[in-house]
Amino acid sequence: MLDSALEVTVGDGVQFQFTVVNGSDRPVELTFRDACKVDYAVYEGDDEVGAEVWRYSDDRMFAQVLTNADLQPGETATFEETWPNPDPGDYTAEATLRVVEHDVSARTPFSV
Repeated sequence: MLDSALEVTVGDGVQFQFTVVNGSDRPVELTFRDACKVDYAVYEGDDEVGAEVWRYSDDRMFAQVLTNADLQPGETATFEETWPNPDPGDYTAEATLRVVEHDVSARTPFSV
């Protein structure tokens, strides 16, 4: 079982910290689809998900290579990224671990 959490810090840009924890008593194998291990998306509004206003992977190219990683029991993996120039407003951030075997994501509202 993979648990996840997304922390958002507003300062010089918006910093995202996505944490994934193996909460099981067995190792979990992760197969990443490409070199982009996590994708971040920002949507308008803080309740229901509105229109998408920013996505980390937009206009970027990633090496198309499958890579594997093992997450041991109790082990944590942390991924960070920054949204550099947000407009003021209320948003919802979503982080998604881009692996083949599992659906792992987390959402959180924030304001700029």
